[in-house]
Amino acid sequence: MLMRAAMCILNFVINETCALRSADENMKSPSEIDVTRLEKQAAQTRIRSLQMVHRAKLGHPGGDFSAADILTALYGEVLRAHPANPRNPERDRFIMSKGHCSAALYATLAGAGFLTDADLDTYMAPFSALNGHPDRTKVPGVEANTGPLGHGLPIAVGCALAAKMSAAPWRTFVLVGDGELQEGSNWEAGMCAAQYKLDNLILIIDRNRLQQGDFTENTISLEPLAMRWRSFGWDVHEVDGHDIEGLVHCFQAAPFTSGMPSCVLARTTKGKGVSFMENRQEWHHHVPTAEELQRAIAELQGGRL
Repeated sequence: MLMRAAMCILNFVINETCALRSADENMKSPSEIDVTRLEKQAAQTRIRSLQMVHRAKLGHPGGDFSAADILTALYGEVLRAHPANPRNPERDRFIMSKGHCSAALYATLAGAGFLTDADLDTYMAPFSALNGHPDRTKVPGVEANTGPLGHGLPIAVGCALAAKMSAAPWRTFVLVGDGELQEGSNWEAGMCAAQYKLDNLILIIDRNRLQQGDFTENTISLEPLAMRWRSFGWDVHEVDGHDIEGLVHCFQAAPFTSGMPSCVLARTTKGKGVSFMENRQEWHHHVPTAEELQRAIAELQGGRL
């Protein structure tokens, strides 16, 4: 079933690439890493995403915060993509498998110019394009509808295989939550990626150790996680998921080994950046009160109330 789904995705991507292929000069060019700028953008992503959750009275702020630095590194320095032409056939693909953390994704897309700040105010409102789970038909910069966990990596494998078959230069990045690795579809996709030597595929694991209800290791233990991915034929690099400069260098270094898919195991903290949110399971779903929102913003801006 997984291979059938992957082939459907493969056919779609190949057809899309053939239909859209054209010259374009709007791709991101390499630049020096401005760490201060990126750190400010990551803080703004956390602030804006928490404001969105507060307004909507729905969301997943803990996972938004653990992924914020990863998203900032990707969209700030790594992905070859541009809001002026979000469907450019030569663009890198990014798939947010942990689609429930859509507030952080949308805030990042706004920071990168794909959305406006006014768009963010419509988060989860009736008829808004900014659903709780991202929709590729409604939001520029979104490559796949995600939310049901365990789907993002299989989609990414299909994308990477399509690029290989069409000799396209673009790469596919996919961000998964550690809790969703309990879905067997990820491991089927992992075997497939190694079988087809998809070194244009970069898996990023948001290893914050918490999922809905409990720590991952109290639910279904994932460790030794790096060793498991290596045993599936992947080259694994472990990084601090909140070191933006280190993340950028790691992403830019991929593929780590020719002929092998790359896995970035990013060690993160759920609720990172706000003292009363960090490593707290209840912030998987928790909607901040007005007081909590103001306290969080003060901490993220470097002060205290």
